[in-house]
Amino acid sequence: MSIDKIWFITGASTGFGRRLAELVLKNGEKVVATARRPSALDDLTTKYPVDRLLVLKVDVSIAQDIVDAFAATKEKFGRLDVVVNNAAYAAMGELEAISEEEGRAMFDTNFWGAVRVSREAVKFFREVNPPGVGGRLLQISSITGIIGGAGMAYYAASKHALEGVSECLAAELDPAWNIKVTIVEPASFHTEGQAKTVWAPPHPAYSNPELPASRMRNGWSAYTPSGDANKAVEVIYKLASLPDPPLHFVLGENAILYVRKKLADLAADTDKYESWSQNLKKDT
Repeated sequence: MSIDKIWFITGASTGFGRRLAELVLKNGEKVVATARRPSALDDLTTKYPVDRLLVLKVDVSIAQDIVDAFAATKEKFGRLDVVVNNAAYAAMGELEAISEEEGRAMFDTNFWGAVRVSREAVKFFREVNPPGVGGRLLQISSITGIIGGAGMAYYAASKHALEGVSECLAAELDPAWNIKVTIVEPASFHTEGQAKTVWAPPHPAYSNPELPASRMRNGWSAYTPSGDANKAVEVIYKLASLPDPPLHFVLGENAILYVRKKLADLAADTDKYESWSQNLKKDT
């Protein structure tokens, strides 16, 4: 890929997306920054020239917005090196507390929005970039894409779905296209997303304050994650330049602890009940 890489970042107004856009621009590269509220990026458009920064209004739940954004990128820059699927939000609460409508809306952004962007990214890397140049697709998932938890049902489900579709996409790509997919799974980083998280009113059946979701809801406003988001995006930035990047990239010390515990628990359960899967072949 070129030294002055061109990045396409969704959800660039806040959180990892905003910090990554700032870092890329600071390092002299170019950014297509998309957001539902482009005015949130006015300070960057004032600071950087139009040949370095293209800000576009994109709601990833609207398919045409995404198609138009990639067309504008082609017209402006003519190529693209890194696409970062970052746009997402969280509506929290017990499974019985969150409405199906809210769950579907979250999936439309966190999962279907990311799928729409992924499809356009692969098409751009393959058909607009010169043959074999390819590109990098970074899927910003979450530790909840690997491990579910109380109060996170629909959010975790949307991230699990993103992980599954990304694994399948990576397996489908022709190696000759040189398109690399990496799923980034962060945990415990302090961003604006925490303050923007919406909690559903508690379901009356879960009024016990000692239940896990109740404790999380009651302590949410006072919770301050220990991870530095600026340091995290520096790692994500380096990840985009690896010649052979991993499919999964667990980000943060807490995330690594959670994953190792899940792997150990899964291995223990598998070993414990392995014999139950024996002699299950058809009788001949």
